[in-house]
Amino acid sequence: MIDASKEKKDLQKFSSTISKIVQNIFIPICAGGGIRSIADAELLFNSGADKILLNSSLSENPNLVLELVKIYGSQSIVASIDFKINRGSPLVLINNGKTELDKDLITYIRYVQDLGIGEIYLNSIDKDGTGFGYDFSTINKVIEYINVPLIIAGGAGNEFHLAEGLKLDKVNAVATANLFNFLGDGLPIARKSLIQSGLNIAKWIF
Repeated sequence: MIDASKEKKDLQKFSSTISKIVQNIFIPICAGGGIRSIADAELLFNSGADKILLNSSLSENPNLVLELVKIYGSQSIVASIDFKINRGSPLVLINNGKTELDKDLITYIRYVQDLGIGEIYLNSIDKDGTGFGYDFSTINKVIEYINVPLIIAGGAGNEFHLAEGLKLDKVNAVATANLFNFLGDGLPIARKSLIQSGLNIAKWIF
């Protein structure tokens, strides 16, 4: 468990890291974790973040979310939603997956959209880290209720998983950590394959 003072210290250290990262990259940065106040968000934006990612605050402090949207605009606020299948139904979890909310996934998606967020980062806790593919069964059930840009996460292990996700209507982006962390040059190889298949992927020129 991280207490408030430790969390604040971590956020300060994190913001310093962001400041260093943005000096050498050309893509938008979205930063999150431990954002509990306007000051926390301001710290990350001032450190170079283009967007912030909110998870626990979405349910614990909706007024903060509304205020952040008012100050920085919807396009700068990303809702991170973690879900897990429980008795056949996708339920929402917060606090790094430790706290289960008494809301089904579709209800929660509608709720966060009403707060004015600009994007949804939808992550399957069950699939995360497996490399076996996204939870397309759940994604296909909830996708029609999403009216903001959608990023899907949790389970991608190869370019075929990424392609399958990008071909879905309303999916605007796919996320992967597996291809970064465990497969060496897996990500550039996957990107090349996706581009060659005609998918709308940015072509980076160095």
